[in-house]
Amino acid sequence: MIPIAGSAYTYTYATMGELIAWIIGWDLILEYAFSNMSVSVGFAAHIVDLLDWLGLHLSPKWLSPAYLPLGLQDLAGNTIYAPGWHAGFDIPAFLVVLLLTVILVRGIRESARTNNIMVLIKIAAILLFVGFGASFIHPSNYHPYSPNGWTGVLAGGSIIFFTYIGFDSVSTASEECRNPRRDVPIGILATLIVCTILYVGVAVVLTGIVPWRSVAGDAAPVVNALRRVSLLPGGHRLHFVRLAVLLGALVGMVSSILVFQLGQARVWFSMSRDRLLPDVFSRVHPRYRTPAFATVVAGFLVAIPSGLFDVGTFAEMSNIGTLFAFVLVSAGVIVLRYKDPTRHRGFRVPFGPIIPILSVLFCVLLMAGLPAKTWLRFFIWLAIGLVIYICYSRKRSEFYKAPPESAS
Repeated sequence: MIPIAGSAYTYTYATMGELIAWIIGWDLILEYAFSNMSVSVGFAAHIVDLLDWLGLHLSPKWLSPAYLPLGLQDLAGNTIYAPGWHAGFDIPAFLVVLLLTVILVRGIRESARTNNIMVLIKIAAILLFVGFGASFIHPSNYHPYSPNGWTGVLAGGSIIFFTYIGFDSVSTASEECRNPRRDVPIGILATLIVCTILYVGVAVVLTGIVPWRSVAGDAAPVVNALRRVSLLPGGHRLHFVRLAVLLGALVGMVSSILVFQLGQARVWFSMSRDRLLPDVFSRVHPRYRTPAFATVVAGFLVAIPSGLFDVGTFAEMSNIGTLFAFVLVSAGVIVLRYKDPTRHRGFRVPFGPIIPILSVLFCVLLMAGLPAKTWLRFFIWLAIGLVIYICYSRKRSEFYKAPPESAS
């Protein structure tokens, strides 16, 4: 319905006005940045596993974040670093973001064929893990089946929710569909079903082959679980399975970081074009024709924290940002249905406003499963954004009307 790129920022701008659009744009900066920080830390953990598979053992000082709330242990359970801060920096996480930033500044066009190949590699790695890992399941690992009860289930759903950002990407491609009335619902629902089946399959096998506590706080839980099992009697056949899963995971994470760094810079570009951010963020490089400044700033904004903090901290902040964005988009569906009921729609969802209302309720429920400190950080982030809007962005907006000068 809204044929302009920009994700949830564009939707809210068109339905609920500039202030709400600013809030969601500021929230998207948080969402994209922290999700990529989380993936970058995971990428670094997989690089460590790849080096281990090749027999290379480097100092963990430069291969792990400086802040580790759960500490760092080896496979035998020996403590390498106690919980808290230590002198170090996650260099692989830092470098992968900067390398992809350079690629994005120079310009990249992902073809459908390249994207399809990446997707197939990722799915093949998942199926390989599920297929080979299933024979190493120990039923005793399922007792108790839900060790933390429904509170744990809710918290788990909240923590992995940022991985569903991709469905937002499907919706932003609506204007490019030949038949959006048919293609968009099929695309979203089909991928949702496939992803759910894959998630369940990985969770069942992962918690079946190793005790669930052994993967807590692990940025590379699947490959580390394969590593543990491969050292057991009869586990030698998982040696090359672990390598294949490693390579598939690395390909998947590189593509994720690339796409979402591109998306983050695009949100900044859109906000700058609407005069809510400085003009420099919407300047296009004279040679590469890309928003170079926005891309470089976004790169350093993600790269530096990726070397300092653990994956759990990033995931929690990204999740609350994603859920909040989905709340406002769902509310925007209701607003637009009553605000502009006669506007042409590519397709209509049945049951009127019930579906978006349920979406709002379930997103708020998942937000409730996040820790109180995450809520506090989120409110501080929103407060900073509102101060910037009131003191700077509002006065630059094309809708701003300066107060009349008093007569002398």
